[in-house]
Amino acid sequence: MPAAVATPPAVRQVRVDEHGDGQRLDNFLLRLLKGVPKTHVYRLIRGGEVRVNKGRAAADTRLAVGDVVRVPPVRVAAPSAAPPAPAREFPVLYEDEHLLAIDKPAGVAVHGGSGVSFGVVEQLRRARPEQTFLELVHRLDKETSGVLLLAKKRSALRHLQDQFRTRDTGKTYAALVQGRWPAARQVIDVALLKTLDAAGERHVRVVDAEHAEGRRSITLVQRIDAFAGADERACSLLDVTIRTGRTHQIRVHLAHAGHPIVGDPKYGDFAANRRWARGEALPGHRFERMFLHARLLRFAHPADGRTIELDSQLPAECAALLAALRGPTSPS
Repeated sequence: MPAAVATPPAVRQVRVDEHGDGQRLDNFLLRLLKGVPKTHVYRLIRGGEVRVNKGRAAADTRLAVGDVVRVPPVRVAAPSAAPPAPAREFPVLYEDEHLLAIDKPAGVAVHGGSGVSFGVVEQLRRARPEQTFLELVHRLDKETSGVLLLAKKRSALRHLQDQFRTRDTGKTYAALVQGRWPAARQVIDVALLKTLDAAGERHVRVVDAEHAEGRRSITLVQRIDAFAGADERACSLLDVTIRTGRTHQIRVHLAHAGHPIVGDPKYGDFAANRRWARGEALPGHRFERMFLHARLLRFAHPADGRTIELDSQLPAECAALLAALRGPTSPS
């Protein structure tokens, strides 16, 4: 079978239609140039090779219908023969003509990229071929479960993303962390810096507030329960609300505070994670995922402004672990 032939590179002038209206330039290009590394796309923008209406533009430039985007020569591999994303529906928490909210399981990426062939949005599009527009409003990490919001209209996407950007939404997570969280500690206000390694993998670390590229990040924490025990069995259940939406914010903030999330594969206690997964931390109970669950999302409906509050119950494996930690004689 002959090898796939790469598309010859050439300058393109792409006119923005209604599906690109209001979209950031970087996101527009990442979708247009599938297969091109994200770092290369940002390099093209910074170098001025991408133009909007013949002028230089930044990554966060908002596009409008009729704008013309100059896309420089970029070699894009010919489409592979890999099978398309399988059609899949997810438990629906809310749906109308403007938006869709699902209960995302842990272990499923929200979209393809960075070595992931497909995610929630690609599977939903495949399952709903009649739906001409379906886009993620926000993100959840692959390892995180819970409420995930998608827009079914471009106008709804813009309205909802504006709310997320200005922090006019309420997002609360349930997290089980190692150790006894101090009840008096309720605010984490620590700057974060996001970097990408050569493979495009994201890494986030704490930096000084004065760091030129650090971004102020605020997390509110309430201890809901605490469990006594030896080693990793001593842990705390937290309600975590974010005031800023940085990449991996909750995971990095809690780990920096000395209380990593149980099962966190990137910022957690790896030895403890292995013992949880093998059933050694709590005999008879294997726990093989990260205990971070987006349990509540509150926002204003993009069409009529009414408050929508969506709740997602703890997944069965998380609820079972808490029940085992509480023990048969503990109050519910």
